[in-house]
Amino acid sequence: MAILDPSLASPQSAEDFVGVLADPARATVAAHHIGIVVAHPDDETIGCGALLRRLDGATVVIVTDGAPRNPADARAHGFATTDAYAAKRFREMCEALHHVDPPGHHIIMLRLPDQTAAYRLADLTGAIYSLLTIRNLQIVLTHAYEGGHPDHDATAFAVHSAARTARGRGRPIAIFEMPFYRAEDGGCLRQSVVPEPEVSAIDLALTEEEQALKRRMLAAYVSQRETLAAFDTATERFRPAPDYNFATLPNGGQLLYERYDWGMDGRRWAGLARAALAELGLESA
Repeated sequence: MAILDPSLASPQSAEDFVGVLADPARATVAAHHIGIVVAHPDDETIGCGALLRRLDGATVVIVTDGAPRNPADARAHGFATTDAYAAKRFREMCEALHHVDPPGHHIIMLRLPDQTAAYRLADLTGAIYSLLTIRNLQIVLTHAYEGGHPDHDATAFAVHSAARTARGRGRPIAIFEMPFYRAEDGGCLRQSVVPEPEVSAIDLALTEEEQALKRRMLAAYVSQRETLAAFDTATERFRPAPDYNFATLPNGGQLLYERYDWGMDGRRWAGLARAALAELGLESA
């Protein structure tokens, strides 16, 4: 039987929450008030796969179906159609999460097409806000705003914007961010936070058992094997999220996604973000 840590019933801050999670006792925690909101199937495993086993009752939200509508992407992964590729990614996610499947986990798929979330920022914010409210979520783990993938940044935008809306209505939401990948001097840094003054990352050094669990979860994503091989399984990294201005480009303007044919560049992102902030009434937030 899992031992639940009652100290997390009403966490006071993101810092307190991470402090308890980093406890080497590694107790399972009652987590019905915790949400993990990520862009793609496999992002939940990269960001916090080992941690998930300890979050009893957490809500996991996957924003996209993981399958770009350009059929070339599906064909490159060995699938005849985009729908077949999306179905495979869903099955892989189910297999990965089966390894950390306490009975209380809730998995919600929003199923936006991969690489389109930035074009649905206001709608996505509304969907996330509804989930925060309906499920009474008080803490959310999500992507860092780092310019790695436009779906990642769009998901971060939506979580922060939904939390700002909730805050304006008297419901504070604590946000953790998880780094995935970003540009750095012509290269790519993985699982490294963009430096921010007065906000430090907290590393959870995984035990051998936790690392083995995470490797099994990653192995479930057969279609993403080559991509996932580059990610470290020794540490999971979190940081209380800074209060971003999403109309300003992340990572000092170094955008990894501009190197790829993912339908996004910095100018387009800034325009979409400004328009969504205006639509949501958050220009000055």
